[in-house]
Amino acid sequence: MNRVLEGQGKPRINHKRIYRLMKLHHLLLERHTGRPVRIHNGTIITLASNMRWCSDGFEIPCDTGATVRVIFALDCADREVLSYVATTGGITGEMVRDLMALAVENRFGQLKAVPHVIEWLSDNGPAYAAHETRAFARLIGLEPCTTPHYSPESNGMAESFIKTFKRDYVSLHGCRTPEDVLEKLPESFDDYNEYHPHKGLAMRSPREHRRLLAKHEGCPVL
Repeated sequence: MNRVLEGQGKPRINHKRIYRLMKLHHLLLERHTGRPVRIHNGTIITLASNMRWCSDGFEIPCDTGATVRVIFALDCADREVLSYVATTGGITGEMVRDLMALAVENRFGQLKAVPHVIEWLSDNGPAYAAHETRAFARLIGLEPCTTPHYSPESNGMAESFIKTFKRDYVSLHGCRTPEDVLEKLPESFDDYNEYHPHKGLAMRSPREHRRLLAKHEGCPVL
């Protein structure tokens, strides 16, 4: 709605007003997942991009009985998916290292290491905890940090993305075969980055938010 209004040269509508109207008419999605909630007092989101990246994985079952497994890297400030790797097999440490390298390349270009240390938040899965993976992370400027065992809420931003992606993309496209899923993934991730609004970003998509910040950074201070 705000994209249409901006395209017409009209002022944006406060997203809280829309939220109230949707709540009044029972149009909001259910928040409760049915799973007991663990208490988590830490802060995952950061105030600026490229301070902390989080990573996790999820599975997409297909009608044929096969499963596509996806791992991704997400910026904890602007919510952009920096990179992803998908496979019909198991997730390996080599795939996680490829994921890290792609994230650095997509965000900073062809660099051997990031300009400053960036936290890399993940769970304790073998592919993430492998000695080679942690050593490679530090080599390119990432500082690995892991969540407590059995505490997915400690990587809540990645968990939230997974729910959003499965709800708004996987469930709509269908999953007949692994080939169908793999073909749709690039389009889905690009749509999420370019168009999916976030309350924490004033209902802008990750790339809209980044373009707005870049525009403001380029303005002289009066």
